[in-house]
Amino acid sequence: MLDCQLHGLKGGWHHFTNVLLHSIATLLLFLALQQMTRAPWRSAFVAAVFAIHPLRVESVAWIAERKDVLSGVFFMLTLLAYAHYVLAPSLGRYLLVAAACAFGLMSKPMLVTLPCVLLLLDYWPLGRCSQRTVAGAVANAPERRGFRALPATSSWVPLLVEKIPLIALATTSCVVTLFVQKGAVGFTEQLPVISRINNAIVTYVVYIWQMFWPAKLAVFYPHPENRLALWQVILALVILVGVTTGTIAVRKQRPYLVVGWLWYIVMLVPVIGLVQVGWQGHADRYTYLPQIGLYIMISWVVVDFTALWYRQREVLRTCALVVITALGWRAWAQTSYWRDSETLFRHALAVTANNDVAENNLGIVFLRQGKVDEAISLLQAAVDLRPDNSPAHENLAKALLQKGRIPEALVHYRQLIKLQPDNFEVHNIVGTVLVQQGRIREGMEEWQKVLAIQPDNGNAMSNLAWVFATAPDDSLRDGVQAVKLAEQALRVSGSRIPILFRTLAAAYAENGQFSQAIQTAQRGIILANSQGNPSLATELRGQIALYQENRPLRDPSLTNGSASSHN
Repeated sequence: MLDCQLHGLKGGWHHFTNVLLHSIATLLLFLALQQMTRAPWRSAFVAAVFAIHPLRVESVAWIAERKDVLSGVFFMLTLLAYAHYVLAPSLGRYLLVAAACAFGLMSKPMLVTLPCVLLLLDYWPLGRCSQRTVAGAVANAPERRGFRALPATSSWVPLLVEKIPLIALATTSCVVTLFVQKGAVGFTEQLPVISRINNAIVTYVVYIWQMFWPAKLAVFYPHPENRLALWQVILALVILVGVTTGTIAVRKQRPYLVVGWLWYIVMLVPVIGLVQVGWQGHADRYTYLPQIGLYIMISWVVVDFTALWYRQREVLRTCALVVITALGWRAWAQTSYWRDSETLFRHALAVTANNDVAENNLGIVFLRQGKVDEAISLLQAAVDLRPDNSPAHENLAKALLQKGRIPEALVHYRQLIKLQPDNFEVHNIVGTVLVQQGRIREGMEEWQKVLAIQPDNGNAMSNLAWVFATAPDDSLRDGVQAVKLAEQALRVSGSRIPILFRTLAAAYAENGQFSQAIQTAQRGIILANSQGNPSLATELRGQIALYQENRPLRDPSLTNGSASSHN
């Protein structure tokens, strides 16, 4: 809201805000890691990779994904505040941790695992779990000198109790999120549990592969559903179990490995797809915070394993520069695909398969560009790939209407109604299309269905009132009902839509209330002129002449199938 108030809809400034927040998060990550580990070079490398990795492009370049960078800032602030709290515990410092955590959860509920991350940090590098752990942590982080942590405890219980307020915040966020996302586009109910579990297992490994080889990144990756080969699932599971077992086995010698690995595993749980929201199989944006754990693992283990190298620091700094430069180049290339929607979705189609969402979105782009035939081809491909893709059916129907292929458009609108029976807008559109086809009664039935779903829907009320008032067929007209509906539609609109005055005037005339019809039409003329609609004002003047002769209005289009919506 602040961006819009300051800069309107100038996209550059909105992007600048995202970049600024991402930069702040990067700086805070460095400060938090450096504070906890006293390892400035390794902390700097982790922060640099976090800042520039191509997987970050979606979170930063996509303005609507502001929640990622905003939650990132509060996540890093929580880490920094927690390190501050551990140095000298106090109620004030704990409240600072809780506040940062709460703001992070308000930005993006994915931070529900933040209390778990803090517990991992208690193990390493803070060394708060046991004297043995402290010794191991310090031995593997020699640059931590000067960090005066709390005395270690031999039990996890005090540390868990300490996190109860944060867990309560996270639990509240979980409940609220699950409640509000009940109606989110997705197909959890349709997708078997085993398909979700298989995809989750493979996705953990996919994200690791993308970290090392960030190629063929896309704005949308279709869910594989039941298309995953058994060998892929087994191989991914072997990798996950193997790495988990290995990191646990060496936790005393190299505690950063188990901490970094569990950071990655645990933080991805809310978005790994066990509870499916949306049609994606995985998404670049979901790696924004979880992959920090992997960066920590790699940074610390490389330094440890090269400890005996000749001129180790010079070699590692050179390697770090090469890595960051390569990642920066790939991030620049990935960012270029976000310059406009057509480029973005063309790229997605080029690097993914069976991508009905990209087909649909590119079809929308072509519709806006007036390339209706190209749009129809893409949208038809989308519904062929996924017959239950509601947006694709709706957009295809719109495109077919533009080409005058009305019967085909109705087929897709009917399918859309089957998928979304309570979508009153679709019923409104179908009603209008049927009336245009001369199927007046069928169209009226659709508008009546709208009112059954949403009794105060102004479009449906006005359209029905118009037919009741002006249909040449005596059996369709009902002056009393026309007045009732038109008055209600005008009231719902706040008397701000001039064409509704035309409808109400026609209803009064059909009911024999010609003086009221004239007065209502005159009010419509004044409003139409004030809104720069002289053609409607002229039309209303002609209708006033009719009413002055005590003659009701008849709309001949309601018999020849050329009517259009009256809203």
